[in-house]
Amino acid sequence: MAIIKNAVKAMEASMTPEQIHRARAEAEREILSIRLAELRERRGIKQTDVRSFSQTAVSKLERRKDMKLSTLIEYLEGIGMGLELRVYPKDAREPQKPETLLRV
Repeated sequence: MAIIKNAVKAMEASMTPEQIHRARAEAEREILSIRLAELRERRGIKQTDVRSFSQTAVSKLERRKDMKLSTLIEYLEGIGMGLELRVYPKDAREPQKPETLLRV
């Protein structure tokens, strides 16, 4: 893990702050698709068994880098999960706890 952290730091050293921000946002979108598939698999649900979605739709959805919140909620309901959306201030000057914005 230390090797990976050092490699990331080395790459970031040659990037502008905007490039770093874009790269991190892209990585988060990629991680979302991996997490969705893992969540479904951990629950022992096959793509063909997700309610309200065809197998093809599930496959496409799990590879998406971006989606509507309503689609995510419907997918999660289809695998028997709920969603809690939390918000937090990015400004470190305001030490506030995260707040739940939505829970379905």
